[in-house]
Amino acid sequence: MSARPTKHGRVLAAGLLVAAGVAGATALAIGSDHQDTPDVELNPKMDMTDLYVFPSPTPGRVVLVMNSRAFLTPAQAADPVQGSFDPDLLYQFKIDNNGDFTEDRVIQVSFTGEGSAQQVQLRGPTAPPVIGAMMNEVADVAPVVSGGLSTALGSPGDIQLFAGPRDDPFFFDLEAAFCILPDRKPVTGELSGPCDLPGIPPFRPAGQAVNYVNGFNVLSIAVELPSALLESGAPGRLNIWSTISR
Repeated sequence: MSARPTKHGRVLAAGLLVAAGVAGATALAIGSDHQDTPDVELNPKMDMTDLYVFPSPTPGRVVLVMNSRAFLTPAQAADPVQGSFDPDLLYQFKIDNNGDFTEDRVIQVSFTGEGSAQQVQLRGPTAPPVIGAMMNEVADVAPVVSGGLSTALGSPGDIQLFAGPRDDPFFFDLEAAFCILPDRKPVTGELSGPCDLPGIPPFRPAGQAVNYVNGFNVLSIAVELPSALLESGAPGRLNIWSTISR
């Protein structure tokens, strides 16, 4: 059996989302961020880009998606090394089901091996072994789903898991963003030029926005499960966020 990480320290990236009434009419909120610190630029697999939570087409089930590794090209996505996850990182969905903004359940996803032989393991939902962003640990429970990458794992009636490269679903006009936040503008390359977009703030005219992440991929972790596994005995509001930690 391959060794798995047992302790994870500083959080390297975090995505935030609040979903209301997951068991009923779910409201979708999205947080997104691509390559925002020197740490994640040195190791792009640390970089969390998006977190999504939405109801499954099957009543009573919910889907959680965490994406990482921004700007993965099609060639890199097809490469076993670039298209796999970092086995030294712990990927977690954290769920608050009583409104105190502290996690009551965690879903932990970890990886063993590298490249095409990499295996994924999902633990939970379970009580968090450590509360908060620091000193995260893998829960002392057996994985409930495990297997290879880019494969639908688990049971349609219970917990299902997919981990692997997927097209980046986020729409982002990077040139306009750098005009709004000029301190983030690169100093070289095609996006380093002066801002000449019309309007204040400098948005493009309707219908002319450019999706600069079109054609890029991300490493995606998607989990579908009964919403009752996340709740505290009755349907209600869930606060959900995610972390990637070492």
